[in-house]
Amino acid sequence: MSSKEGSGGFRKRKHDNFPHGQRKDEKNNVNSSSSLMVSFKSFQLELDTRHDKYERLVKLSRDITIESKRTIFLLHRITSDPNGEEILNESEAKLEAVRQKIKQVAQELIGEDMYQFHRAISPGLQEYVEAVSFQYFIKTRSLISVKEINKQLIFTMEDKEEETNTPSSNPHDKQLCTWSLKVTPVDYLLGVADLTGELMRMCINSVGNGDIDTPFELSQFLRQIYDGFSYIGNTGPYEVSKKLYTLKQSLAKVENACYTLKVRGSEIPKHMLADVFSTKAEMIDREEGLS
Repeated sequence: MSSKEGSGGFRKRKHDNFPHGQRKDEKNNVNSSSSLMVSFKSFQLELDTRHDKYERLVKLSRDITIESKRTIFLLHRITSDPNGEEILNESEAKLEAVRQKIKQVAQELIGEDMYQFHRAISPGLQEYVEAVSFQYFIKTRSLISVKEINKQLIFTMEDKEEETNTPSSNPHDKQLCTWSLKVTPVDYLLGVADLTGELMRMCINSVGNGDIDTPFELSQFLRQIYDGFSYIGNTGPYEVSKKLYTLKQSLAKVENACYTLKVRGSEIPKHMLADVFSTKAEMIDREEGLS
C-alpha cells in the first residue's frame, strides 16, 4: 500500500490534510466588499439580465412562429373559398397581431446589438417573412422585397410630455418614440425559400379545385426564384444552400403537375383530374409530415 493511501485503501485528497474548520473559516473571511467581489457580482447581474432577455425573446419568437403559421393555413383556404377578399382581410388582421409581437421584440432590443440575440429571434422572423410574402404573392402575383418588409416593421408611439406649471409649457406637446426591427438578408432568403413549399401546395390545391391556369403561373414564378438562388449557390450562408435542395423539390413537383396537365389533361376528365391531384396533395402533405 502506497503512502498516499489510507488504512482503508482509499487515496487521500490533498485538501484532506487541512482541517475542515480551517477551510470554512477561509470562506467566511472573504471580503464581500472588495473590488474583485464587486466586479464579479456585477458580471453575474449582467449575465443573468442577458439570459433572461434571451429567454423572453425565444418565447416571443415562438409566438410569432405560431401566429405566422396560422396565417399561412388561413391563406391556403383562398383556393377553395369564394370569399377571397374576406380571407385576405382576416389574414391582414392576423399579420398585424404578429407585428405587435415583433414590436415587443424591437423594444427588448433597444440599446442592444441585435446580432447577439439573432439566434433567438431568427426562426420567428423567417416564418413572418414566409407569411407576408405568401399574402403579397396572392395579392400581386409578385415577390415582396426586404425593403418593403422592413417598412412595415417601423413602430411609432406618442409619448405625452409631463405637464409643468410654467406658462410657456404646452400641454398638447407630444414626442414620437420610434423604433424598428430589420429583417436580415439571410432571414429574408430563408423565408422566401420556405415560401416555395407553400406555393407548391397552393399549386396542387388549385388543380384539385379545377383551376388549370394557376399551376403554370406558379411554375414560372418558382423557376425565377430557383434561378435567383442558383446564382448564390454555395457562396452564401450554409442555411441558404441547404434550403436550395428543398426548393428544387418543390419546383419539380409543380413542373410535374404542369406536365400532367399539358400532356394528359385532355385524356382525364375534369372531375377525375381533381380527384387525382387531391390524392397527390394528400401524399405530399404526408411526406412533409403535415397530415
